[in-house]
Amino acid sequence: MKSIYTQPHTSWTHRLTRMMVQPLVGTRVTPNHLTTGRLVTGLASCAAFAVGDAQWTVWGGVIWLVSCLLDRADGELARLGNSSSPFGHLYDTVSDLAVNALMFLAIGIGLRTSWLGEAGPLLGLLASAGVLLASVLSTRLEAAGAVETKAYVGILGFDFDDALYLFAPAAWFGLFPYILIGAAIGGPFFAILTAVRLRAARAGAGAG
Repeated sequence: MKSIYTQPHTSWTHRLTRMMVQPLVGTRVTPNHLTTGRLVTGLASCAAFAVGDAQWTVWGGVIWLVSCLLDRADGELARLGNSSSPFGHLYDTVSDLAVNALMFLAIGIGLRTSWLGEAGPLLGLLASAGVLLASVLSTRLEAAGAVETKAYVGILGFDFDDALYLFAPAAWFGLFPYILIGAAIGGPFFAILTAVRLRAARAGAGAG
């Protein structure tokens, strides 16, 4: 069964962005430049989602897709150009945490005029907090060496976080209310699950 699991940096999106950044190797473009592009486009997408207008939401989905690709591209450029750095890793991690968490809050704010009403921002806040906490705990779980690769691995060439790409078509086809409800449930669930796994890992390390 192990063969179905996606190994680190081998997903379809990693392969795609690797081809995209190949011409940038050896140029003045650095991974941190791409991370900045990821941060700027991610925040721009969040701003578009928060407006709550259908046209802005569509454009927000387009920008979000670009942001997700840049999120993959910075790491691929760092590996191809052998230019990884502790600061670059930290910058990438913090940018991802901020953008991914704010995205759910922005969606909730934008849905205040939908059938969700005032529940939209509240669900957005719950999803945002859950996703942020789950992400931070996953990072700690990986840093503790409690998992072989990542806290949550993907299958069949897809990474677990490739699900973020689906938010673009969800924006285009008006699926945000259902996505937000799912995230408001799933975010806290994964936060609790990851906390339990981290506690068990630390207990096991202490016992050893």
